[in-house]
Amino acid sequence: MTQPHYYEVNVKWKEGRKGELSSPILNETIECATPPEFSGGIPNVWSPEHLYAASINSCYMATFLAIAENYKLAFNSFYCSTKIKLELNEGKYLITEAELTPEVILTHPETDTEKTNKILEKSKAHCLVTNSMKTAVTVIPKIS
Repeated sequence: MTQPHYYEVNVKWKEGRKGELSSPILNETIECATPPEFSGGIPNVWSPEHLYAASINSCYMATFLAIAENYKLAFNSFYCSTKIKLELNEGKYLITEAELTPEVILTHPETDTEKTNKILEKSKAHCLVTNSMKTAVTVIPKIS
């Protein structure tokens, strides 16, 4: 990829601490809210923290699938759990750790285990989300 690509996500406040995420190119919306650990938070709704972990997890999977295809890895299933740690650090909340636990069921485990470990490591090294986590953020407000 030699040219930049742009992705747009919009959020619209609904009520209280709840909003709705959408994209002009996607059909489905996602309800989001402050997590229940914070004042006014709402349980059982996707939070920014869940979406952060989901971004890591889905990118890791996509990277794994691309690299596995290039290596012609035969597997029957891929599953990954991602846990993130949110901490208060010098007066600011930060996600300080992300732990990924991928599980791969191979078609030929007797010959492909070592190759799979290499693919999992390459996936970590090439995951664009984890490589971008200190992204510069620009805020361009519109107030009316």
